[in-house]
Amino acid sequence: MELSENITAFHHVSIKAQNFEETISFYEKLGFTVAHDWSLPEFNLEKCAMLHHPNINYYLEICDKNADMPTQGRKRGENEEYVENALLHICFTVKNAETAREKAIEYGAKDLSEGTFQLDLINKKKSVTVKNSLVYSPNGEVIEFLENVNFN
Repeated sequence: MELSENITAFHHVSIKAQNFEETISFYEKLGFTVAHDWSLPEFNLEKCAMLHHPNINYYLEICDKNADMPTQGRKRGENEEYVENALLHICFTVKNAETAREKAIEYGAKDLSEGTFQLDLINKKKSVTVKNSLVYSPNGEVIEFLENVNFN
């Protein structure tokens, strides 16, 4: 069986939390609930939780900042805003990108897009218009709120 035929769904994104409890609390305000939590001392993992959002059937794994797990890039230095690596952002489809941005800021996120913007993604065959907004979560990862769009 080819790998492309073996993959059945996208399950989760995993992030390291600078402040575990604050990060869990932020995502709970976005509608996630803790489905399971655990520790793995052999990986220096004190706390890890799998959160689930029932409306979108999406999982988000959050691990403490000292977790000794494979990752890309380097650890964020003290007082650094962010470190570039392979994970560019987490994106959620929303009904209204501006309302989502405002609520996320109310919940502790920092504004990144300074409002909602609209972009035309154009290639030789077609143009797809997207409307979105961006924030930094309290933990520092970029979250995109994308209004429903059809890329097909």
